[in-house]
Amino acid sequence: MSGPADGDIAILLLAAGAARRMGGRDKMLEPLGDRPLLRERAEICLKTAAARVYVVLPPHAPERRRALEGLDLDCVVAPRAAEGMAFSLRAGIAALPAGTRGVLVVLADMPEITSDDMDQMIRAAETGGDDILRATGADGRPGHPVYFPAWCFDAFGTLDGDRGARDLLAAHADRLREIPLPGRRATTDLDTPEDWARWRRRHRL
Repeated sequence: MSGPADGDIAILLLAAGAARRMGGRDKMLEPLGDRPLLRERAEICLKTAAARVYVVLPPHAPERRRALEGLDLDCVVAPRAAEGMAFSLRAGIAALPAGTRGVLVVLADMPEITSDDMDQMIRAAETGGDDILRATGADGRPGHPVYFPAWCFDAFGTLDGDRGARDLLAAHADRLREIPLPGRRATTDLDTPEDWARWRRRHRL
């Protein structure tokens, strides 16, 4: 996989969170089948039509880096990741090459998003003008991933705290288009050991 050229779309996989609600366990290293969650999610991203995958990591995360060894992707360190998701987004956007057409922002703690889901959004971005695209559940509930065209990139530099890109989405609601995904895939994130236990029971893992 080569780097994005002019007009290409990249994936930004956010994996820099501290997982403070996990009781000392690193959520990114939770086993998903025979692999850590982070590696499995990165491999899913690499199966898409995206030109390049960038994984945003916190400083001093050797085990997360080891989980990604051998994969054809770029790791981006977010020095201020502990201050909130906005700083992970800012670091990731800053790492994109000039000319990148847009970026699909994917959260690494959402294990049900498939490569087909991501490709559906990439196709919509390639054919649907210059809108922001946000995945929803089948019930219409807003979720992830979210696609941002390049005209949004400068605004990421003003984001702050742990609200992620919600303020940006609100400011450009007139240019936001929703992409429904099946079931609850776009809204299932796992933040606590109890979330993981329930999810594994439901999926018999």
